[in-house]
Amino acid sequence: MKRIAGIFLIAMIGGAVSLGLYKTFEKKQSYFINRPEGIPIRKVGYNPSAAFNQPDFEAAAAISVHAVVHIVSEFQKKSLVYDDFFEFFNFGGHQQPREYVSPYTAMGSGVIISPEGYIVTNNHVVQEATAIMVTLNDKREYKATIVGTDPSTDLALIKIDEKGLPFLTYGNSDEVKIGEWVLAVGNPFNLTSTVTAGIVSAKARNINILGSQGAIESFIQTDAAINPGNSGGALVNTRGELIGINAAIASGTGYYTGYSFAIPVNVAKKVVNDFMKFGKIQRAFLGLYYREIDDQFAKEKGFTDLRGIYIDDVVEGGPAAVAGIKAGDVIIRIDNNPVNGKAELMEFIGQKNPGDKATVIVQRDGKEYELPMTLQSEESQSSATKTGKLTFQGATFQELTQNEKSRYNIDFGFKITSLQNGKLKNAGISAGFILLTVDRKPIRTTLDLKEALTNRQGGILVEGIYPNGLRAYYGIGL
Repeated sequence: MKRIAGIFLIAMIGGAVSLGLYKTFEKKQSYFINRPEGIPIRKVGYNPSAAFNQPDFEAAAAISVHAVVHIVSEFQKKSLVYDDFFEFFNFGGHQQPREYVSPYTAMGSGVIISPEGYIVTNNHVVQEATAIMVTLNDKREYKATIVGTDPSTDLALIKIDEKGLPFLTYGNSDEVKIGEWVLAVGNPFNLTSTVTAGIVSAKARNINILGSQGAIESFIQTDAAINPGNSGGALVNTRGELIGINAAIASGTGYYTGYSFAIPVNVAKKVVNDFMKFGKIQRAFLGLYYREIDDQFAKEKGFTDLRGIYIDDVVEGGPAAVAGIKAGDVIIRIDNNPVNGKAELMEFIGQKNPGDKATVIVQRDGKEYELPMTLQSEESQSSATKTGKLTFQGATFQELTQNEKSRYNIDFGFKITSLQNGKLKNAGISAGFILLTVDRKPIRTTLDLKEALTNRQGGILVEGIYPNGLRAYYGIGL
């Protein structure tokens, strides 16, 4: 009995000591949250969720809501840009028919990225606007001016006349991980700043919404709830850093159904810097034509690996050609970042300036080659790609001369000067056909023609005329 009593006493003493240590630890335990520059460090009391390794959104939300604004844009005429985005793919908008009164209005969100009043938002929220009103989270209102718009990324920079504003600092979208917790902050349904949470569902999504060959689409996909009015708002990580600009939802109704898309902040940062420094976008140029590799194409080429993008051709004198890249090569990495499709390649381009250097890893004849490249500007290549010939699927295209344009009363086009067996001839096209558009996009230069006819899957719609004035349309399977 004495032995049992001794053991019981020891157990009692041990429990008391443990409880005392726990209470002491509990009283002293605290957490410090790192704040972006300009936001003071705040001491936060013990949070049980942190002890169990659960995400704590309070600090990130407290930072973000004051740096996200409500935007109302006015238009003298119905904005085709706004409607294209909001009604075609539901860029945070309705599919249902709406009644309009003049002046027309569009609503969205924006993110303050400097204390001097610079705000980044979506291009479709402000493009063609005649007046822009910004409302801060504390209800102050300001008129805004447009600094610059970039349809190729659907980004715009606007400014209000105020200083000392709360703002978000940039994170690094390249470091964002699938499964990472994120917050979406915006003004859905014309409410003040609203915070929703979700995880990163995917990266480098190309949803074909921006509608141009040179569009930069490499969205961060999340399941954070985004609804009408969220366009242009912030996607932030749990540290309160800006990692994306919310832009689109995939929905049959115009409301959140589980798929939301944000423009990576590294692309947005480059666009903002260009507008501030140069007043326009400084777009880098690779000078290559490519296609994505799927299982069927890999079998046709005898590839055992589906990684990378296949190079159809390179522009003579362009960065790719100077670096030693050749038709038939497969680019698998750029600067050690995997490149498996158009979205990843365009995101790389969207972050670079003319004159920047990159290291391209290509596969050729079963071997890997590391090729240094110096990027050029689009303007430097315009003269090299403006005129000339192109052969595709057995057809030789020649840009029209000025006399031919006058004769046929058209401003652009490419004439098929010779035609061999191939998909174009099989579709019913004859020599002499003057190609004007592909998928309703005008073909003005050799670069336009190459981009329209290469790196395409499925099929294309070709429109043009014959020298006798007959207009013709052809559907061509590629």
